[in-house]
Amino acid sequence: MSPKHKDLIATARITVKFNECDPLGIMWHGHYLKYFEEGREAFATKYNFDYLDFFNKGYSTPIVHAETTYKKPLRYRDVALVEVHFKKTDAAKIIFHYSIKNEATGELICTGSTTQVFVNNGTMELSLIVPDFITAWLKEVGLK
Repeated sequence: MSPKHKDLIATARITVKFNECDPLGIMWHGHYLKYFEEGREAFATKYNFDYLDFFNKGYSTPIVHAETTYKKPLRYRDVALVEVHFKKTDAAKIIFHYSIKNEATGELICTGSTTQVFVNNGTMELSLIVPDFITAWLKEVGLK
């Protein structure tokens, strides 16, 4: 049974790898989106929000919008804390907000958001209606 929350939040802890950095040891900006994905995986594990299950029920959930605001750089071997907030919406979409902090200093490194939609696996047609399994999940976690 999932816990009941008004705000659904998960955190991923990630160490910056050598291959993610430029010659100056600064993490390349494109990897922040990958860290957002790691955050979504942590959220999926914590709240039983399984994308493979969505797929098996006939839906894919592509990202149609991503936004990132950079504040400070991460460097090789820094530990990043990626906090993911689920934003409840009545629309047939999934919205997450992110903040990435440097674990050692507590400094805010980056903020952002992603929006995903539901498309039919076979036709790739956009769903304008929230799938029943998402409505059931929202009830399960106390958001509906």
